[in-house]
Amino acid sequence: MINTPNLQTETHIYGDDTRLTTVRAEHCEALAARHIAHVAVIDAAAPYTIVRTRLSGSFLQVCLGGEGRTLLDGRWHRQGTGIASFAPAHALHAFHCLPDLRWQLCWVRFMPSSPRSLAGAMAPGLTHFDGWPLQHAILGLAHEMSISADPGSCAAWVDLIERYVARIVDPWQREPRLNQMWKEVLADLGRDWTLDDLARLANMSPEHLRRLCWKNFGRSPGKQLTTMRIAQAAHQLVTTSKKIEVVARNVGYINPFTFSNTFKRLTGFRPSEYRSKPRG
Repeated sequence: MINTPNLQTETHIYGDDTRLTTVRAEHCEALAARHIAHVAVIDAAAPYTIVRTRLSGSFLQVCLGGEGRTLLDGRWHRQGTGIASFAPAHALHAFHCLPDLRWQLCWVRFMPSSPRSLAGAMAPGLTHFDGWPLQHAILGLAHEMSISADPGSCAAWVDLIERYVARIVDPWQREPRLNQMWKEVLADLGRDWTLDDLARLANMSPEHLRRLCWKNFGRSPGKQLTTMRIAQAAHQLVTTSKKIEVVARNVGYINPFTFSNTFKRLTGFRPSEYRSKPRG
């Protein structure tokens, strides 16, 4: 039986059988310069559980082996070998080990100041990626920090880490029409966008747009639009004092009940609850 974590409570449980190698920005200037809070490689086992009720900076992790569960877009997903997950800033974020299964991961957590943590940052939720190179770049940085912490060598390792991150997070940018379309949508999230509107913007058929969105984001165009709207709403809730009704209209929701229900489905909280939560 799988025990699902309580998503209402900030939780950090490592357990005695979890091994962690990590490098943090406060000890590594090269990470700080790239707005990366920390990087890590972990070999975990139950009861390993992390719940962040409001993630302050975006978070990328890649499964190297075994299997666990990760919360994305308001749903639990099994995350096995070769699967990368990206959680945007200001989102409800959680993952945990399964009983009797070990789980090997590497991850990169970005600072709130990182471009990858901005409300307009776009990335696939789940995607296939071989984490072996990223794992070894992180371990290389950790080894360098443990011996001499030479600034030039550390910068070289962090540059490799950033390059592998870009391979995971940015593949959609290889589609210029998709790139431009979502930029225009992001600039006017309050508009009542339809699939035909999006297809016209991208200068392609609706069916081709669907295929490209599933390929690059792992979501339909409609779900990607919803993800962007809720991410922008979460950003406004924690960075401004705008009324919730105003925030809802700003991101395209005329009906406050629909907005509240969608927000709770994707973040785990009603907008008012979310605004009052401490940042994790």
